[in-house]
Amino acid sequence: MTTDTAPVTKTGNPRALARARKRQSLARFWRTYRAHRSGLWGLGLLILIALIAVFAPALVGSDAQSVTDAPGGPLEGPSGEFPLGTDQFGRSVLALLVYGARVSLTVGLLAAFLCVAIGTVIGIVAGHFRGWYSTVLMRITDWFLVMPTLVLAIALATVMDRSMWTVIIAIGVTTWPTTARLVRAQTLAVESRPYIERSRALGGGHGHIMTRHVLPNVMPLVLAQTTMIISSAILTEATLAFLGLSDPTITSWGGMLQDAREAGAVSAGDWWYLAPPGIAIAVVALAFTLCGRAIEAVLNPKLGARS
Repeated sequence: MTTDTAPVTKTGNPRALARARKRQSLARFWRTYRAHRSGLWGLGLLILIALIAVFAPALVGSDAQSVTDAPGGPLEGPSGEFPLGTDQFGRSVLALLVYGARVSLTVGLLAAFLCVAIGTVIGIVAGHFRGWYSTVLMRITDWFLVMPTLVLAIALATVMDRSMWTVIIAIGVTTWPTTARLVRAQTLAVESRPYIERSRALGGGHGHIMTRHVLPNVMPLVLAQTTMIISSAILTEATLAFLGLSDPTITSWGGMLQDAREAGAVSAGDWWYLAPPGIAIAVVALAFTLCGRAIEAVLNPKLGARS
């Protein structure tokens, strides 16, 4: 008597098959992303700035922000010892610029995460549930959308304690409406597909459909939106810091611009105090924008803009 045995293959394991598909998807994504030269430039700049921020103490010393142990004189011009000059306390502007990258990147990333999280949840819920649920959520979204974002952020930062977390919350809770509307539109498109009807017929509940079917399909849009929001979050943080609404004890690029203004660098022509933080803000915002546009073009081939 013979016994028929089915061959065992690696694809018989659902988890192994899922991991293999994810690896193939990431490999395809990277191959397509590499075709966008501007996206590679942006990614390279972000990696460089992130490494500088992480290793700031090793690069410029752990006491670079100290006012009492400042190594130079007030507002010295660029020199061999201080390539970007000093501030009004005699601290190296280059060292402050390196430490400022930590705060600006942290605020930008966390504020963008909070914004995208709020927008994604509201967008999926508003797109999945119909009737008065969607109407109420969309009217709230429209109210936030028509209100000036910067004015709302300033109002929140004014009534709350001055800290980095206040700035993160102020940015995150005022910039989510655009994400919510985009995610809702994508949710409506996803839920019109036949496999959603089959899932409901097989007993899939609201939570199952939203988390297992809708969320994975809107994540590419959320990823592209996140990279675009980070640049605007960094600019908003710099604006709030320049207006004196952030924590004065931490060093950020916007705070450096505020200190330079208070020190009279504008009227005195001390360009080395004003230009570096402004250029750093512009470079980081541009790098995130380039990455965001490249990711959006990869995830939406219909855009077809390669550069």
